[in-house]
Amino acid sequence: MLIDLENVYKYFDGNLILKDICMTIEDREIIGLIGRNGCGKSTLLKIITGMEEFDKTVDGKGSVSISGKTTIGYLQQNSGLEVDSTINDQMHLPFKELLDIQSKMKELEHIMTIDGEMNEAAEKYAELSAYFEARDGYRIEVKINTILNGMGFEDTPKNRIISTLSGGEKTRLAMAKLLLEEPNLLILDEPTNHLDFKTLGWLEDYLKGYKGSVLIVSHDRYFLNKLCTRICEIESGRLTSYKGDYSAYLVQKKMNSERQLKEYEAQQKEIAKLEDYIVRNKTRASTAKMAKSRQAMLDRMEIVDKPLIYQKPPRIKLEYDIEPVKDVLDVKGVEIAVGEGDKRKELIKSLDMHVRRSEHIAIVGANGIGKTSILKVLQGIIPHENGTIRWGGNVKISYFEQENTTLNPHSTVLDEIMRRFPRLTEKDARSALAAVLIGAEDVAKPTSVLSGGERAKLCFAIMAFTRGNVLVLDEPTNHLDLATKEVLDDVLAAFEGTIILVSHDRYLINKVATKVIEVTKNGTEQFEGNYDDYSEQKRLAAQAQALTEQQRKEQQAKADLEQKKQNQYRSKQQRAESAKKRLRISELEKEIEELEIAIFNLENEIADPEIASHFEVMSEKCKELEAARTSLDEKMDEWASLED
Repeated sequence: MLIDLENVYKYFDGNLILKDICMTIEDREIIGLIGRNGCGKSTLLKIITGMEEFDKTVDGKGSVSISGKTTIGYLQQNSGLEVDSTINDQMHLPFKELLDIQSKMKELEHIMTIDGEMNEAAEKYAELSAYFEARDGYRIEVKINTILNGMGFEDTPKNRIISTLSGGEKTRLAMAKLLLEEPNLLILDEPTNHLDFKTLGWLEDYLKGYKGSVLIVSHDRYFLNKLCTRICEIESGRLTSYKGDYSAYLVQKKMNSERQLKEYEAQQKEIAKLEDYIVRNKTRASTAKMAKSRQAMLDRMEIVDKPLIYQKPPRIKLEYDIEPVKDVLDVKGVEIAVGEGDKRKELIKSLDMHVRRSEHIAIVGANGIGKTSILKVLQGIIPHENGTIRWGGNVKISYFEQENTTLNPHSTVLDEIMRRFPRLTEKDARSALAAVLIGAEDVAKPTSVLSGGERAKLCFAIMAFTRGNVLVLDEPTNHLDLATKEVLDDVLAAFEGTIILVSHDRYLINKVATKVIEVTKNGTEQFEGNYDDYSEQKRLAAQAQALTEQQRKEQQAKADLEQKKQNQYRSKQQRAESAKKRLRISELEKEIEELEIAIFNLENEIADPEIASHFEVMSEKCKELEAARTSLDEKMDEWASLED
């Protein structure tokens, strides 16, 4: 057990935020903490970390117990970074103790080099070395590089000053530093903000193998599904724990709520019967005592709360009247750029995509690649360079813009919807707004004062009246609570028309998409299926590429080995031939010397008068001399060629 909370309460300005919170965090578990915005999630995290005091009950109950072995790391926006230092300096801070030990070891090495007899220095060095190695001191640089590369800093110089980084980069770097610290309780508040899909995938894999426990506050349902072994939900100030991932939580929550609703309805019937009995009998002398007893029973009754899941959910309705042609959209060779002149920046060199009727397309890609620009270029909101964009016949677009800038900030909610649809009655407009939980008290508000979630719901109400058969959606779940996200997921998944969607919500993409288009600077690549299918195809492609690269390396190594063997073989041959040649030269030199002596002797014999008087002997000696000279010439030629 790392942390144990018992009967924890928290009040703000007299309002009860957290009510009787009981929660235990065990070693090696990953917990997702969820709940509506403002429900008290961040407050609970601050209580766990000791950054905020908690309130006790009237009778003094309430405690937060932290085991002595627990170290807590808490990720907050841009936390834990010295902005005037470099990335390299900040990433080495978690290893300060080990780096100090390493410096001490180098000092001891120097001392032992000067005086090898210093047993005390040797003993201290052995002690520090064992400590350093046991804590992975020799892998400090490997750890730093692994974390920085995983968090998307592979191309960022380590000597870069932190103040020059963007807000998102600082958040990612703060997380990288926290991961290097390796606390046994890691607390992450919305860690998926500012992360692209590649970095998210790396972080998920890293946290799966994390040696400590992780407590995560996140609206990223896919992230929660991938990692969590338990989901804790704060609702109406109370915390309820559910075993399993986010999908398991949804099933359990529904079952619990259905059971609670039955208990609530049964209790309400019982309360109604008791109240009716009390009202009818409390004034009669003969039954007043029994009525009083019923009242006491009613007063002692522990009231079952009505489950919040059965509060009226938003109703988002997206329908259309006419079918478009089969080929809804065809895009070929479109170049997308922003800015002009010297400030012009090319985002996508060549955009190609083909969309058919009823397809649900999700466009994904790195942050800043231009996904929002693609949606605007497709609709002609911003111009494009080169290429062609052709929409099919009978296409009617309904557009959800990420920042909802099409809303008039000075217009009221009701006027905004009436202005767009002049034939709409006020009653129908109010009904549509009520369906998305914008009540009568909110319709007179200017759109500028609405929250992000309320503006999104207003846009969904507008889309319902637009009745587009092609939905173009840019981050539609950004400002929505989990309950509304679930409703929108179901609506979009069931939509029979065409959807072109840009989103970082992988859970949404997984549920809605029938095709994923990945955008890079050079163009597009299409993947059939949803996000899981896309991820698997990317994994297999990367695996195949790695295998191909490995095979290439193996083939190259094999070729290098063969070449080496051939070189070695040729070297042996050459050495043998060289030795043979040297031997032959030596033999020739000896034979030449013998021939030269023989020729000298023959010439002397032929000059002798006694031999000259014998014709036959003389003739024989001349033949021998000629043969010796011929042999000498041949051997001299052979010797000369070998020497060359």
